[in-house]
Amino acid sequence: MPEKIWKIGFDGMVGGSGSYVEHKGQIIMHQLIPLDVEKRVVDWLHRRGLEFYLESNNGLFASEDFREVARPVLRAYAQEKGVSAEEVGQLEAEEALHGLVYGAELYRADLNKISFILKSYQDHLDSKEAFPELKAGTWGGRGEEALFGDLGVKDITKAHAIDVLLEHLVAKKEDTIAFGDAKIDIPMLEYCQIGVSMGNGGPEILAMADMLTDDVAEDSLYNAFEKLGLL
Repeated sequence: MPEKIWKIGFDGMVGGSGSYVEHKGQIIMHQLIPLDVEKRVVDWLHRRGLEFYLESNNGLFASEDFREVARPVLRAYAQEKGVSAEEVGQLEAEEALHGLVYGAELYRADLNKISFILKSYQDHLDSKEAFPELKAGTWGGRGEEALFGDLGVKDITKAHAIDVLLEHLVAKKEDTIAFGDAKIDIPMLEYCQIGVSMGNGGPEILAMADMLTDDVAEDSLYNAFEKLGLL
């Protein structure tokens, strides 16, 4: 995570869609994709001509032609998140994805997740069938309009990660608040005492949230904190 984010005052984080939990510099949980499985995924993506990046705590490692192929995809994703057309017109992959590295080894044993650019929704469905030992998902769009597929550690959710953290802290679920804007965030919002959806969230998370706030780019967290009496 960028140092400027830590400087806000966070004392921990959940990463990898729930596969990594850290508190005050201590790793509480870290579950990785096995190397033999990771190699098969990389080979499968190469055979299908799908560009991808590998998510690790040591960086984000991009495939050979990811920068070019990702440019229009990430610009479309940024616009969905409220970035202005002027800013989007200059956006490159390494600006959208902090820590992106090109030219590195792609067979790695330190991975939390693998994201790949979808040519069609069928790529996601095929990945789910090809790698039943992993959890297959999509992001960057809704349903069949998703921009990315991803593969990560199975039976891991953000809700499970929060449960692990609470056990470590000897803290109560009644004191938790979750914020999210995507379908993958729904288990986390269901688990926590209060679940807050960003205004730009998909229809599923908007329907189930306890509370709605503004879009991500419109001071959503600040406004929600104010409503919840946290400021």
